[in-house]
Amino acid sequence: MPLVSALLLAGLLAGCSSTTVDKTAGWSPNRIHSEAQDEMNSGAYDKAVPLLEKLEGRAAGTPLAQQAQIDKAYAHYKAGEKAQAIATLDRFMKLHPASPALDYALYLKGLVNFNDNLGLFSFISRQDLSERDQKAAKDSFEAFSELVTRFPESRYAQDSRQRMTYIVNSLAQYEVHVARYYFQRGAYVAAIGRAQVALADYQGVPALEEALYILIQSYDALGMTQLRDDARRVMDKSYPQSAYLNGGFKGKSDPWWKVW
Repeated sequence: MPLVSALLLAGLLAGCSSTTVDKTAGWSPNRIHSEAQDEMNSGAYDKAVPLLEKLEGRAAGTPLAQQAQIDKAYAHYKAGEKAQAIATLDRFMKLHPASPALDYALYLKGLVNFNDNLGLFSFISRQDLSERDQKAAKDSFEAFSELVTRFPESRYAQDSRQRMTYIVNSLAQYEVHVARYYFQRGAYVAAIGRAQVALADYQGVPALEEALYILIQSYDALGMTQLRDDARRVMDKSYPQSAYLNGGFKGKSDPWWKVW
C-alpha cells in the first residue's frame, strides 16, 4: 500500500475512533431526567447541564422540557455561571410567559444576581456589600420586585420581600460609602452630593444617619455654617442619640449586612 494511502487510512481510522458516542441515544426522557437529577444532587452541575440540554430537545413541547430549562438555569447558577443562568431564565420566561413556574424563574433570577453581588470572599475579607458595584443588586431587586408584584401569594414572595429590603439598605449604604470616601479625601462638594442622593432616594434605612453626619462635617469644612446648622437640626431631631456626633465615623467592624 502506498505510504500516502496508508497515512490517509490511519487518519480516517483515528477520526472514527475519536468520535464521541452519545450514551443517551437509547434513553427515554424520564431516564435522562433522572440521571440529570442524580448529577445535580451530587453537585456535578457541569455534568447535569448537557443532560438537561438533551432532555429539553427530546421532550420538546412537554412540561418536562420546561422543567429541564429551569433545572439547567439552576445548574448554571450553582456552578457559578451567572451569564448562562440569566440567559436560560430569560429564554424560559420569553417562551413560557404563562408557565406555573414563572414565579420561581423570577425568584431564581433574583438569586443569581443577589449572590453574585455578595461575592465569594466578601465574608472572609470583611468587605461590605455596599463597597462593591451595585448593578447586580439593582438587577436582583427588579426580579424580586416583579415577582412580588405579579405573584404576591407565591411561596417565594416573602423571602423576596426580605431580600428587597436588604438590597435597598445596601444601595443606600453604597451612596454613603462613596460620600465618606470623598469626604475623607477632602472632596467636600462631591461628598455632599452623594450624601444628598442617599437622603433623597431612600427612606427609613440605617445609612441615613451617617449621610447626615457627612453633610454636617462637609458643610462645616466648607464654611457653610447655615447649611451645617440646618443639617445638624435634622440630625438632632432624627437621631438624638447619634453616636456619630459624639464619636465620629465608625471603625471597620463586623459588616452591617446579613449574610444569607
